[in-house]
Amino acid sequence: MRAAEMAYTISDELEQGTELLELVRAGAAAGDLSGAQAVAESIPVRQVRDLALVGLVPEWARAGERDRAVALAEGIRYPHNWAWAWALLAKAVADGGDGDAALGFAARAEDEVSSCAVEGAERVLALLVEVAVTVGDHDRAVALADRVEALARSGESAVWAEPRALVVVLVREVLAGDLGRLDALLRRLPVPVVAAGTALCGWALDPDEDSAGPALLPSPLTAWDLAHVLDAVTASVDHAVALALADRAEALLETVGGRGHDVLLRSVTLLLARHGQTERAMALVELLGGDQSMARRAEVVGEVARSGDTGGAEVLARAITDCRAQDRALIEVVRELARRGNLRRAESLVHSINDRWAQGEALVAIVRATARHGDPDAAVMLARSIAYRATRARALAELAELAEPFQARRLAAQAVALDNWRTVLPVLERIVPQSLALIADRMTS
Repeated sequence: MRAAEMAYTISDELEQGTELLELVRAGAAAGDLSGAQAVAESIPVRQVRDLALVGLVPEWARAGERDRAVALAEGIRYPHNWAWAWALLAKAVADGGDGDAALGFAARAEDEVSSCAVEGAERVLALLVEVAVTVGDHDRAVALADRVEALARSGESAVWAEPRALVVVLVREVLAGDLGRLDALLRRLPVPVVAAGTALCGWALDPDEDSAGPALLPSPLTAWDLAHVLDAVTASVDHAVALALADRAEALLETVGGRGHDVLLRSVTLLLARHGQTERAMALVELLGGDQSMARRAEVVGEVARSGDTGGAEVLARAITDCRAQDRALIEVVRELARRGNLRRAESLVHSINDRWAQGEALVAIVRATARHGDPDAAVMLARSIAYRATRARALAELAELAEPFQARRLAAQAVALDNWRTVLPVLERIVPQSLALIADRMTS
């Protein structure tokens, strides 16, 4: 409740709206949709209010209140949000098993995209691909994916979106083992024949520069895009597909430079580490120098640990000569050991970390795992042993999420005293049921 009260005292309307939007999302995640909607409707900035309401549309549908979801979608103020609201509703209904209704809502979303220039249209279309896949309409999914690709090739795709809608489409196909579209996008195309000196899409053509062979247009798929694909599929893609992706990424690395090269290099390195290709990953790390190389080694250790080889990960971590990078690597190993329930080994490893901040970061994972394994008192003692206040607050908030309501409120209050109310925002509604509705009513009456 204190969180909402503090948000309502913010004088800047945009800042207040942003804080309330986070409360709406937290309330919705906790299942208090009425309270979340009350807070959303109190947001003074109309665009932020729209964003909050759009996010609630699928939540009402998932809660079995489809009529209310439809009414909310129809009440969205700004036209550029309509397509997204209907697409989200279509996905929620499709996930619920009503394919016919989902296709109807998807058609409304597509109509909105087609009727006017909707900002982020490609993201809406990418979500509609997921709807078509969910309801089993493969031909429709391919047609929509082709439209997303066409937008990317035309340069009309919203490059600022992270990741681009094209990436969303590619991730789905790659996880299914289909690399056809990816390969087509990576293939550079010949420049159409035009008169000398003519500018084409920003490229000034000069026949003297083409003497060695035909000019090529760059692929519409950037190094950043491929990096996003790799990041999204690393944990779940088939091993053989992962290696095929790595081959394609390394080939692209030879043609790009700058920041895009570094981002893609990181992604392919972690993909290889996660799939047991440690030597190949470390060979790529060697291409970096100094601090970058050390930081990347720590990330590789984390992926090796998550692959299940915690022993090998610890050996790699011990081999890192930079103290800070070694601490970060050991944190990753501790986290994975804790997640797997090997608490004794995890705690032993924490004691080998010299930096107090790094020790605290590692202990947060052990605190949560200890509570999950039925020893909340020991978990609280571990949390209180953490040196840094903000880290200790995070650990207590983790415990509040797992504790019974009375104890949860005490732990949350301690976390707020150590840091701030944002630390306990994810568990606010579970600790104080209906708090969002009560505060919204009090503040807007």
